[in-house]
Amino acid sequence: MATRISPRPSRRRWSAVLTVERARPEGIRSRPNAWWLAVGTVCFGAFMGQLDASIVTLTYGSLRTEFRTSLAAVEWVSLAYLLTLVALLIPAGRLADAHGRKLLYLYGFAVFTLASAACGLAPSLAALVGFRVVQAAGAALMQANSVALVTTSAPRERMRTALGVQAAAQALGLALGPTVGGLLVSTLGWRWVFGVNVPIGLVALVAGHYLLPRTRARSRAARFDWQGLALLAVATTSALLGVSAVSGLPVPGWGMAVLFAVAVVAGWGFVRRQQRVAAPLLDLALLRGRAVAFGLAGALSGYLVLFGPLVLVPVVLTAQGTSALTAGTVLTALPAGFALAATGGDRLLPRSLTDRMRCLAGASVFALAAAALLAVPLTIAWLVPVLALAGLGLGTFTPANNTMIMGAIPARSSGTGGGLVNMTRGLGTALGVALVTLALHLAGDSGVQTGARWAAAVLAVASAVAVASAWLSPNGESKAARETP
Repeated sequence: MATRISPRPSRRRWSAVLTVERARPEGIRSRPNAWWLAVGTVCFGAFMGQLDASIVTLTYGSLRTEFRTSLAAVEWVSLAYLLTLVALLIPAGRLADAHGRKLLYLYGFAVFTLASAACGLAPSLAALVGFRVVQAAGAALMQANSVALVTTSAPRERMRTALGVQAAAQALGLALGPTVGGLLVSTLGWRWVFGVNVPIGLVALVAGHYLLPRTRARSRAARFDWQGLALLAVATTSALLGVSAVSGLPVPGWGMAVLFAVAVVAGWGFVRRQQRVAAPLLDLALLRGRAVAFGLAGALSGYLVLFGPLVLVPVVLTAQGTSALTAGTVLTALPAGFALAATGGDRLLPRSLTDRMRCLAGASVFALAAAALLAVPLTIAWLVPVLALAGLGLGTFTPANNTMIMGAIPARSSGTGGGLVNMTRGLGTALGVALVTLALHLAGDSGVQTGARWAAAVLAVASAVAVASAWLSPNGESKAARETP
């Protein structure tokens, strides 16, 4: 009688394909520049994330027309994405630390790419918002692991350079977003704003499979803290909605108070739970070190200063009769300066400068630019050099700041650390947009120029916080552990 062959080995092989990280081919792993290939692959995600952030707002007019709805309804296309992304970054990093950063990064790219295709085919606004939530979940898996993959792939002495290249890819996506978005919307239609992610995502998936290293240092896999995730999601969502409400979202005063109260209570509950649970989403011990705590405060302020002008400059220039295309071109000076400093800073600045000193120098430069916005006429002739100066300062500050944070976090927790950095970026982005919008909104009848000065004051205060955080950070170079590829 013939022996029946069990299907279990085949199922195990398929399970391994989906759950086990694959090593890079030996020919790639043994190359001296293998770490650059890994960093370049991560830059795909960095570019796509910022391109998506700066491109989607250009679809609002077309969405209102096609779906015959209000601007407040259309804003949920961006708001739902941002709320989901910020809430999931730390949990995604925690899962990646336990199950593999390469594996979760590739899953993130797959989800983001498929959801982007679905967004482009969405039959209704409700469906589009739902697909954006799924897209944000994929983006969280990518962004929570991007910084970790860079810091664990690059040699310790080249970590700052690698993070600078990743930051430059973000700046490039940010700079190209308005131009690419305007071109796509005006020629092919709003659906292609999402469709453009699909070919980039497919290339990145193939590149990631072959070029990204496996995870060597992992944290202990434990039962996932779903209650902690729920508390974190409620806290971040309520806080961001409250900030949006204060900056002009049509919510009554009592509603704003409730949102902020819920955010405080849920945030306190999250912290208490992380102190008690055996396997927390966020190890609060990571935040006790001065390098991490002051570094995150500086990162929040830096990203606020980076994204605030994206709202301020177009409003100021269009109020003066400048075209939207010209305003967008002027705004490009900021990410262009950022990219230049992020990629060339290591070559131009003395190697003896520590990360703290670079943070202090960069923060001082963009603080000077923010102060200039309070004093100079807000015309094209002045805005271009001031924005370029701010970009140079931010491009010097950000890679050194991220290096200092990640250098103080053990390699086994680098996914969680990367999630913290990117969550801070999301909060800084939201605050930059919301606080500048609030300043312009409160100016009311006083005019755009008065509101612009108030907004510049907000940027100046945030810059001062960044300078203080750099000053108070511990001195010396980061000593981050590097994983063996």
